[in-house]
Amino acid sequence: MSKEVFKQDLSKKGARPGGPFMIQLLFKEKIPMPDKKKMTAVMEKHIGPAECFCHDQKTAGFAVLEHIAEFKDAKAPVQLMVMGCSSFKGKGFDSFLLSQMWDCQEDRDRIFRECRYQIAAADMLAAALPAVERANLDMDFLEALAELYPACEAFYFANCGKLFLSEAVRSHQIEGADRFIRFGVNARFFTVQDTDDMVVDTVGMSTLFLPDAQYHFHGMDPNWVVNHAYNTASYILEHGNPIESGETIAGVKDGEICGDIRWKCQYECALIQPARDVLDICMGEYASGNREA
Repeated sequence: MSKEVFKQDLSKKGARPGGPFMIQLLFKEKIPMPDKKKMTAVMEKHIGPAECFCHDQKTAGFAVLEHIAEFKDAKAPVQLMVMGCSSFKGKGFDSFLLSQMWDCQEDRDRIFRECRYQIAAADMLAAALPAVERANLDMDFLEALAELYPACEAFYFANCGKLFLSEAVRSHQIEGADRFIRFGVNARFFTVQDTDDMVVDTVGMSTLFLPDAQYHFHGMDPNWVVNHAYNTASYILEHGNPIESGETIAGVKDGEICGDIRWKCQYECALIQPARDVLDICMGEYASGNREA
């Protein structure tokens, strides 16, 4: 666990709600763009019918024919873009971001030291899709990229700050939209200096126009709270954010979610950057802070 002290900075804004879902593939050696025929075949294997509308060493683009973005005056297939290989210098990864890369802590420094090249990939027009549809499409895209680039050492997800070894991406057994919760949502953990208070929050749900969760608490194992945060995110995604301010959700007892315990929910401004509205979950006897103010 990092002992570094971070300063609250709510002037920092996160990714634009509904913005592109960004994936960075990290490599030790420079990698060419796979040929058009191979890329199209692998894409269609994972995402269904697709049309490759551009392909060279700089960019490959695919129109996803079964996922249609509908706008007020037009309809268009969602696009998936893959950039050509470029140098990777690890810029922008400050100590605040590094401290929350829980899935790759032992290998993190080695990855950033050894990986000197990257391939960036993103979706376009996908903000117009329903949340579950977009979550599944982005994860199908991720699995296509993992197959197309076997030399990839690690995947970084800019929307939430998660870093994974490539094997973790290729070997997971998660199905459906919960894949997005695994790779596209990060449950962060902080302690509050000179107090017994802790904060757990999530980052990444805004990509789907859904709220992140936040917990300000003391006296409970933070691992239990992290598990609750991921379950809450999964529930919000599956049901299209049905939770309103003033409602309650099941709490935690002895590490397990317990329906007999009710925690009150309230939409509030985030305690920790990036600045955004979050679903604050008041943990009853474990709650910290003045939520009545």
